[in-house]
Amino acid sequence: MSAFTTVFRKLPATYWWANTMELFERLAWYGMFVPLALYLTGSTETGALGFTQIQKGTLMGTVVMILYFLPLVTGAIADKFGFRKTLIVSYVVLATGYFAMGQVSSYGSVFAVFLWVALGAGLFKPVVQATVGKTTDETTSSIGFGIFYMIVNVGAFIGPLVASYLRGFSWKYVFVMSSVAILVNLLIVIFFYKEPAQEKNTDPLGKSIGIILKNIVKALSDIKLLIFLILVIGFWTMYNQLFYTLPVFIDQWVHTDTMYQSISSFWPWLGQALDTQHESRIASEMLINIDALFIVIFQILISSLVMKWKPLSAMISGMLVCAIGISLSLLTQNGFFLILSIFIFATGEMASSPKISEYVARIAPKDKVALYMGCSFIPYAGGNFFAGQISGGVYAKLSDKITLLQQEVATRGLEIPAISGDFTQTDYLNRAGELMGMNGRQLTDYLWQAYNPNKIWYVVFGIGLLTVALMFLYDRLIIRRKS
Repeated sequence: MSAFTTVFRKLPATYWWANTMELFERLAWYGMFVPLALYLTGSTETGALGFTQIQKGTLMGTVVMILYFLPLVTGAIADKFGFRKTLIVSYVVLATGYFAMGQVSSYGSVFAVFLWVALGAGLFKPVVQATVGKTTDETTSSIGFGIFYMIVNVGAFIGPLVASYLRGFSWKYVFVMSSVAILVNLLIVIFFYKEPAQEKNTDPLGKSIGIILKNIVKALSDIKLLIFLILVIGFWTMYNQLFYTLPVFIDQWVHTDTMYQSISSFWPWLGQALDTQHESRIASEMLINIDALFIVIFQILISSLVMKWKPLSAMISGMLVCAIGISLSLLTQNGFFLILSIFIFATGEMASSPKISEYVARIAPKDKVALYMGCSFIPYAGGNFFAGQISGGVYAKLSDKITLLQQEVATRGLEIPAISGDFTQTDYLNRAGELMGMNGRQLTDYLWQAYNPNKIWYVVFGIGLLTVALMFLYDRLIIRRKS
């Protein structure tokens, strides 16, 4: 304990302020991002935007992909102009962007504003991580980065929790919350953050960016690294269905009203706390958020269990468990089974995700570790883009409730006005229910039985299983053969 305390005391104030800023930034991001799919596709009378699943997938996947490419440029900007100035610009961009997201409603304007938010996040990411790196040394880096990643998950848990309650009053409040969280960071960087000592980069910005791009091309010439990064795109494509597909699937198909009634019969206070929308049901984001809660509680335990495993073995095992968990979450309408599925998913995530960076560092030549680690953004970017495609066109065809109902209405020859600004998704569902002689629950169950929207799990599990199989072959045919 004394050694642990000694490490704590060696960490400077700037390290702790960087962690505090990470907490508020993650709170703002996940508070917006976890319910974002619901906001983009929900019925307009609720304050949501009523976009199609394809529009949602394209918007989320494309913008977040761009976000992960931005640090290529923004890292060079931070080195050139300083961490503090870069953070101030980042927070101004983020605060205005989050606020504006709640004020615009057309597809083009939402796309543009979300890109503005991505720019702010892209400026923030490399600076805060570099600050943690520069305020820790060989004796403190292990605990220092451990605390940092724990803070990430604490923010990822608190943000959606608060956002879920706020959207019960108005969707606009969700984006105001994110904006306010960023303004707290702006105050921190102005009054408390001290820039860590570093050598000033005197090279022209264009030259610095050119060097970065040249180094990435050089790293990717290692076929072993290139193949690994491409394979990991499959993992992140499967993983990101947690944010892109599952919130909508829960909202459209899972009987969270039954779950609410069961919980309330034993613990009325808990049922009331979970019913953030005052609809006698549990909001999707509250269930998605269980993933972050499980990570906060169990990450140290899972990490200790896989600590002695080879990184690739831990990754392959974790990815398989992850694929099973996310697929099971898309299998039934039972909310309690969903919680079990998310726990399985989180277990796989905790085993595999931290090992990805560790593995990249291990396969890199000793003098090129930083160079190889600089390529780690590629799977995140690709995974988010393809996750958007799966949650867009593929989900729309196989599982989207509105699309399937429109097919049923056409088959029966029913005449119902098209969804528009004057005739919302809710109006369409209600009119279809009236003409088919069903209430909302009966209509949902009928469509479930007739169209099997849970077959989206075949696609998601297939991506995960293919990734695991290819990773296994990569280990056997490339890594072990070379060694």
